[in-house]
Amino acid sequence: MAPRAQMGSGRLSRGLLLLWALLGTGLCHAGAEVEGFSQDARTSPPVATFNWTAQLVEETYVNITQKCWEFFVDLMRNVTVSELCEWKVISRPYSLLQACLEGWADHLQYGYPNALAEQYIFQSHHRYFHNCTLEHQVYFDPPEDVLLAMIIAPICLIPFLVTLVIWRSKDGKAQP
Repeated sequence: MAPRAQMGSGRLSRGLLLLWALLGTGLCHAGAEVEGFSQDARTSPPVATFNWTAQLVEETYVNITQKCWEFFVDLMRNVTVSELCEWKVISRPYSLLQACLEGWADHLQYGYPNALAEQYIFQSHHRYFHNCTLEHQVYFDPPEDVLLAMIIAPICLIPFLVTLVIWRSKDGKAQP
């Protein structure tokens, strides 16, 4: 008697994985129309196909970003109120939140930055860092009219000075 081939769960799971891959890529559609005997089969309206992989990726990213947020909140519990605005203290949890959001988006090929990641970043600022003010003075660019005057004044002054030097040198007198 020949040995019987084992039909274990390994083959079944590989088969299901292949089926899932085919359904996800659109090569196999459950709603695809098959040529039938009746006229109705050929004239029925087209069935809208649904991209399951995009929905699964989005659901997965939503769940993972929630875990990223919970981890961030847990890390921020160790930060006192007086330390909330000190970058040396909050840089690690904040950077880990950003790395988690960006890393999983890249891993799932979801695209970063995205609306969900921005929502968590804004939420972190609103919840923890809204009372932080800058201790050092922030310098801004001057208004455009002042900036334009500061640029054009030296440019216009140069031809005047060159003309003055040439005029004075034509005098022919030696300067002491």
